Amino acid sequence: MRRAAGVFPAPVNFTSTFVDRCVCRSVSFSPGYNRGGAVELHQVRYFLKSCETLNFTRAAEALGVAVPTLTRAIKKLEDELGGQLFRRERHLTHLTDLGRLMHQHLSAAEAATARAVEAAAHYTRAETRLKMGIVSSMPARHLVAYLRLLRQAAPDLELHIWESHCEELGDALLGNEIDVAIMSLPDYPERLRAEPLFREYYQIAFAPGHRFQAMKAVPLRELEGEAYIKRLHCEFPSNFARLEIARPYNSVRVSYMSEREDWVQSMVAAELGCTIMPEFLPMLDTIEARPIIEPEVYRTLSIVTVAGRRHSPPVASAVRQARAMDWEAVAPQAVRREA
Repeated sequence: MRRAAGVFPAPVNFTSTFVDRCVCRSVSFSPGYNRGGAVELHQVRYFLKSCETLNFTRAAEALGVAVPTLTRAIKKLEDELGGQLFRRERHLTHLTDLGRLMHQHLSAAEAATARAVEAAAHYTRAETRLKMGIVSSMPARHLVAYLRLLRQAAPDLELHIWESHCEELGDALLGNEIDVAIMSLPDYPERLRAEPLFREYYQIAFAPGHRFQAMKAVPLRELEGEAYIKRLHCEFPSNFARLEIARPYNSVRVSYMSEREDWVQSMVAAELGCTIMPEFLPMLDTIEARPIIEPEVYRTLSIVTVAGRRHSPPVASAVRQARAMDWEAVAPQAVRREA
């Protein structure tokens, strides 16, 4: 991040320009206000605290400095501004007219500086923070391998993960709610840029003893009339439609539907029906699965960003590591397929 220079390149007067631009360590004033000096931020802080207390001893205590340190800073500020800021009458201290004027402007300047510091901190956090969307059915093995690689490349990354279905992730990307997503859609809106990472074929899951258990692979037409548990937000229908062929069965009997993968699999294990799921999705030991054929249907997991939007360093790193990763090597050997 570029930082402001120590002194503004040109003198400025006590106007809104001064307030808006007072974001650096010191500021030079026009010749009418000083003779070449500069107002330091600690002088501003000491002055404002003295205005608040109208007592140098209490102001010094509040600031954690010695009284002589504070009074020297105030005296230097008065010399630089060319006039007295406080009028001392025995045990009482009052602001002069110049002091009241400077209090107005320097209070605004301090507030502007605080806002600038907060904005800089927010910018710095944004340069190390990544808001990543992950499709709910992302294989855990692949996700963990990717996150490990990303952590090695960017150890200081502050990662926030949003988990949802693909349509919602796409909306979140376009709405700038997340920076990048790993998701799967057969077709993406024009404003989204998707870089394919790996394919994942679909399989049919069923309870042991089901007729599908005797098959090495299940032709899609065999689903005709089967009791079926629908996984809400499943991308299978849209990926099948991408093939542009007629559906080889008329209907299934949808008995239950849920967006919870654990519930769906538990219902399958309880012999309440079968379901279609991606091959790398972790499965209960109490259910069986076979590849779907005639036709084979797959989805493509991609890393997705918004076209034309500047990549922050975290987004650039996320995309770079996704490209570099050997996704096929992560797949369990038992279900790995030929491309």
